[in-house]
Amino acid sequence: MENKGKYYLTTAIAYTSGKPHIGNNYEIVLADSIARFKRKDGYDVFFQTGTDEHGQKIELKAAEAGVTPKEFVDNVAGIIRGLCDLLNISYDKFIRTTDEDHEKQVQKIFKKLYNQGDIYKGAYEGLYCTPCESFWTESQLVDGKCPDCGREVKPAKEEAYFFKMSKYADRLIDHINKHPEFIQPVSRKNEMMNNFLLPGLQDLCVSRTSFKWGIPVDFDDKHVVYVWLDALTNYITGIGYDADGNSSEQYKKLWPADLHLIGKDIIRFHTIYWPIFLMALGEELPKQVFGHPWLLQNNDKMSKSKGNIIYADDLVDFFGVDAVRYFVLHEMPYENDGSITWELMIERLNSDLANTLGNLVNRTISMSNKYFGGVVEDRHAAESVDDDLKAVVTGTYDKVEVKMEDLRVADALTEIFALFKRCNKYIDETEPWVLAKDEAKKDRLATVLYNLVESISIGAGLLEPYLPETAQKIAAQLNTTVRDFDSVKTFGLYPSGNKVTETPEILFARLDPKEVMAKVEELQQKQAAAAGQTQEAAEDENVIDIEPKAEITYDDFAKLQFQVGEIIACEAVPKSKKLLCSQVKIGSQVKQIVSGIKAHYTPEEMVGKKVMVLVNLKPAKLAGVLSEGMLLCAEDAEGNLALVSPEKPMPAGAEIC
Repeated sequence: MENKGKYYLTTAIAYTSGKPHIGNNYEIVLADSIARFKRKDGYDVFFQTGTDEHGQKIELKAAEAGVTPKEFVDNVAGIIRGLCDLLNISYDKFIRTTDEDHEKQVQKIFKKLYNQGDIYKGAYEGLYCTPCESFWTESQLVDGKCPDCGREVKPAKEEAYFFKMSKYADRLIDHINKHPEFIQPVSRKNEMMNNFLLPGLQDLCVSRTSFKWGIPVDFDDKHVVYVWLDALTNYITGIGYDADGNSSEQYKKLWPADLHLIGKDIIRFHTIYWPIFLMALGEELPKQVFGHPWLLQNNDKMSKSKGNIIYADDLVDFFGVDAVRYFVLHEMPYENDGSITWELMIERLNSDLANTLGNLVNRTISMSNKYFGGVVEDRHAAESVDDDLKAVVTGTYDKVEVKMEDLRVADALTEIFALFKRCNKYIDETEPWVLAKDEAKKDRLATVLYNLVESISIGAGLLEPYLPETAQKIAAQLNTTVRDFDSVKTFGLYPSGNKVTETPEILFARLDPKEVMAKVEELQQKQAAAAGQTQEAAEDENVIDIEPKAEITYDDFAKLQFQVGEIIACEAVPKSKKLLCSQVKIGSQVKQIVSGIKAHYTPEEMVGKKVMVLVNLKPAKLAGVLSEGMLLCAEDAEGNLALVSPEKPMPAGAEIC
C-alpha cells in the first residue's frame, strides 16, 4: 500500500468525574475503527485520546470521596484507560490534562493570549451550570435549564478573565462558509451557525476563582484556567506544541488535525471556541470536526439518576470484545442517535455474528476437513455462478472505502457483511454436500471450497479495522495471514494446497436469550444494591430517632420568627474550613448569615435558593464575620446537611408559621 501521508485523529478527552458508560465508550471504538482503517489504507496515523481532569465538579467529587483531587483523577483515569485497553483501542498517545508538560503549555498559551490583548480581566455574572462548567444567558436556556445537559442553572458572579470571541467571529464564519467539510454532519454546522455564530458571540469566561482544582494562571494565582481552554488545547500540547515558537517536529508533521471526533453535545466548544483559540495563536484549524450522535439505552440517554447505565466491561463479560465493538459500530446511524438494549445485543450476536459470519467460517473449514482432509486447492473447475461471487468479493473494498471516506462506519460494516452473506448464498447455490456424493464432481467441489476460503480470507482482511481479534482468529483457522488492502481486490491469492485447521473454533456461539436476561437481571440487582437503589430500600424509608428536648410552651415558640429567605450572594469565609457567608433577602431587607455548611454546598449552589430562616436570632460573630440569623437545615445519620426549603414557590419574606 502506497504511503498516503499523515493522518492525525483525536477523540474528545473523557471527563474524569466517574466511570464512563458504553455510550461514552462508543466514541473511542468509532475512532479506533477509523484509525485502524486509515493505517491499513496507507496513512501514517497518529491517534490521540485521553482524560480531562480539572474543574469544580472534580473538586467536589473528590471532597465527597474524602481524597485529594489528584488521587481522585488518578483512579478514574486508570479506569478509563483500562476500558480503552479492554476494548482493544490502538491509541498512540493517551494524554492527561494533569500531565506536567500539558499544564506548562496551557499557562504559556493563556499568558500569550493575554499579552496580545485577546484575554482581559473583568467580572462575570450569569447563569451557571456546575456539571457542564458553563455560563449561559437567559436566552440560551432551554425550558429554563442548561441547553447541554438539561440540569438546573444558578445565578453566579465572580471575577474572571475573558476571551474576546467577537474579534474572530467573522473570520470563523468565513472559514466555515469556504470549507463546508469543516463541520460534519451538515446539521451540526447549521446548528452552530444559526444558534451561535450569526446571532453574535459573547466574550468567553476563561478563568475561575471559586475553586482551586485547575491549572493556575501563573501571573494571577487567584485564578485557575477555565476547563475548556485547558481541555481543548490537549490536541496540540499532546503532539509537542510550544507557545513560545519551539514546537516539536512531531507537531510540525501532524498539525493540523485531520479529524476531531467528538459527541454532538460538545460540538459548540470544538467548532467555535477551539478554532477561535487557534486563530488567536496563529495556528491552522483542524480539517474536520465530526459530531457523532449519542448511543442511547432503549432510546433514553444513559445516566445514574435514571438507573439505566450499561458499562462496557459488563457487556464484554457477556458477549466478548469484538461483539461489543460490532454492536456499537453497526447500530449507530451516521447522524441520528442509536439505541442499545441487552435484547438487541443478543439478537445481533445470534443473527449477524453467529449465523452470518461464525457459521460460515465454521462450516467452510469443516467441509474442507471432511472432504479433503483440510487441504484447500483450486482445481480450476469454474462455473458461471463463481463470477458473481468473485465480483462481489473483490468489489467490496471500493464500497467500504467510499463509506469510510464519509465516516459512515456502520454502512462500511454492512458492506463487509454483505460479502459474508454472499458467501452463504454461494454455499446454497453450489450445494457442496451434493457435489461430494459424485466422484466426478470432486474437482468442482474443491474449487467451490477454495472460492469460499479465498472469499472469507478477503472478508477477514476488510473486517480487521472493526473486529481485529476476529479477523486474526479467522486467518489463523485458515492457516494464513490477514490480508492487506492491496490484496483484497485480487481473487485467488490464497495458496492452493494450503491446509486449514483441523479443529475450527466457534467464533461466536449462539446465546439463549432467557439465560442471558436472567444473568442481566442479577447484574442489575447488584448495581442497584451498590447504588443504594433497591426496591426494598425505596419501600422502607429511613428514619432517625433523636433524644427529645424539654417541652416548651406556645409562648416560647411564638418568640421565634421564621421567614422565607432568598440567597442572593454567597462566599466562603476566609480561613474557615466550614463556614459560608450568605446575603439573604427577607422581604425588603438583606441579612448576612454565616452557616457551617461549606462541606455540603458550594457558594454557587447556594445562590438562588429559597430557604427557611430564623430571623430574630441575636447577631453574633463567627470567625470574625457578623451573622444576623440562622439558616435551618436537616441532618441525616451520617451528618449530611440539607437546607430546609418551601415545597411551593414562596416570596422572600413569607412568614413560616
